[in-house]
Amino acid sequence: MRSVLILGGRAPVALDHARRFAAQGWRVVVADSVSCRLAGWSRAVAATVRLAPPRHAPAAFVAGLNAAIARERIDMVVPTCEEVFFLSRYRSALPAGCRIVADDFDKLRLLHSKWEFARLAGSHAPATALVDSVEQARDWAAGRPLVLKPEFSRFGVHVRLHPRGMPATAAPLPALGAWVAQAYCEGTELCSYSVATRGRLTAHALYRPVHRLHRSSSYYFAPHACEPIRQFVAALVARLDFTGQISFDWIDTGDGHPRVLECNPRATSGLHLFSEQDAVPAALDGTHPACVTPQGAQARMLAPVMVSAGFAQALAGGRAGQWLRDARGARDVITAPGDRAPAAGALLDMAWFARTAWRQRCTLREAATSDIEWDGEDLAWA
Repeated sequence: MRSVLILGGRAPVALDHARRFAAQGWRVVVADSVSCRLAGWSRAVAATVRLAPPRHAPAAFVAGLNAAIARERIDMVVPTCEEVFFLSRYRSALPAGCRIVADDFDKLRLLHSKWEFARLAGSHAPATALVDSVEQARDWAAGRPLVLKPEFSRFGVHVRLHPRGMPATAAPLPALGAWVAQAYCEGTELCSYSVATRGRLTAHALYRPVHRLHRSSSYYFAPHACEPIRQFVAALVARLDFTGQISFDWIDTGDGHPRVLECNPRATSGLHLFSEQDAVPAALDGTHPACVTPQGAQARMLAPVMVSAGFAQALAGGRAGQWLRDARGARDVITAPGDRAPAAGALLDMAWFARTAWRQRCTLREAATSDIEWDGEDLAWA
């Protein structure tokens, strides 16, 4: 039996990976630097490992990884969240015989930068500029609708939407490094998740984020199809000779040419569309001969969020009927037949993050991700 080490056990995508690997004959170990009962309590998981936070203690993080790989006889390491940047940066310090599903650090940096990626995408992306002030953004936009976002950010945090142009009363930009101004596009939001090995597309899924927390993360994933998007992803990974998981945010304006907004070189929620029998483990391992696509067309959702914050938002917006139809038509990501403990684990993880936020006087999001975030700064050798 081969063994896989899945990082970022706090994330639903880690739980999803764990169930699929276990169903296809792998021994699964989950690791993280924070509470990760969400994935760790799944029946699919044979062991859990606590690692040092890679952002704050990289040497200890690498030492812990090496110890876990040796002790658990790991054949493949699969990151899920932004620990992928640290894994990539320090991969030369890990055993050469273990497959690390992450590309070179410079390549990941290129993709993570919203400015550099827009230049790479060329005409497939909306018009984009690098700015350092509201005044500079206003001059560039010249009255056109625009979006402002930090060059390095996640979950839609700090994004400013100006669909009617930059108002005269716009507040100064916070000191968060460089900012990107991008032409605002109207249309259908889409998100893709893909896997590639040495430039060959080995898995691909696309979804509509039908329900989301305001302008932030989605918790309802409706399958979608768009051949121009698949073609773009296949061409880009081939151009970069890319290996690993790669995700994109899109706007389909209806003109046959979807605009790619940004890239996340990591796992995202499109993974949930695959069944436990879909050959995503082989796609990650580089052994599947074709491109794996999800079998079936059922939507997936994070049910705890859908029935709490999602229901409250639906009531406030007068969309309770649509919410009910959508909820009935989707499968939960967190619970599965014979594997209900992750739901309780998710609650305990949330309590852990809430306590951390209170102690550190930060937001819940910061408590849940600050140990793995990377915003373009130089990473010293571990």
